[in-house]
Amino acid sequence: MFANIINALANFTLGDFLDILLVTIILYSFFRLIKDTKAFQMAIGLGIVGILFLITQWGKLVVSHWLIKIFTPFLIIALIILFQVELRRFLTTIGSHSFRRPIFLKALTERLEDVFLAVDYLGSKKIGALIAIEKEISLKGYADRGTKIDAVISKELLVSIFFPHSPLHDGAVIIQENKILAAGCLLPLPASHNLGEEFLARTRHLAAIGLSQETDALVIVVSEETGTISLAMKGRLKRGLDKERLKQYLLDYLK
Repeated sequence: MFANIINALANFTLGDFLDILLVTIILYSFFRLIKDTKAFQMAIGLGIVGILFLITQWGKLVVSHWLIKIFTPFLIIALIILFQVELRRFLTTIGSHSFRRPIFLKALTERLEDVFLAVDYLGSKKIGALIAIEKEISLKGYADRGTKIDAVISKELLVSIFFPHSPLHDGAVIIQENKILAAGCLLPLPASHNLGEEFLARTRHLAAIGLSQETDALVIVVSEETGTISLAMKGRLKRGLDKERLKQYLLDYLK
């Protein structure tokens, strides 16, 4: 084994270096994507299986190695099934990567205070709201399902959209850069969630989780029952936020 390692180092080329670098970038990007999700623990488990495969091969543990080798094809299929959401988001992120991000962040942060003021007001009045903020993955496909607004973000406009009996109050508002792109939009519901039975009928919260699983968007939810403010990102929901905590989470994630 050591002889093979020495031989590999002696014949190391620039192509080998680029190959290792590319694999490292792919793995780093994937693990960064699934960090703080259940998929991360699954990835660790698969990594342990991979280490056992190498140990049994190097140690000439024939039966153990054969057993792991037999199950390897099934593990690959399981990997695709278990990580389908993460893989889809990973590939979409690559396809949607944009060099306009610094400009986008500046334009968005200039109008975020209006978003926070609107959310704080809606929460205090127990008016339900669902606001999706685009990051790098485009939300145009979801915006096309709603009513086009294309107006600069303002507290007054957001409050009027979600005000009871407004034609658009039941759907989601989609924010792109410093504009409200559309309102009354339908968002995808998640295949599974861990909110508990008390959230089974809360479509806004489920839709927020669903969109944050499919994309890298941030989704703000205001409960019309309690006025509680929640934030969905990376398929998880942070509940019971005040204006300052919401602002901190949102700015940290966007930057």
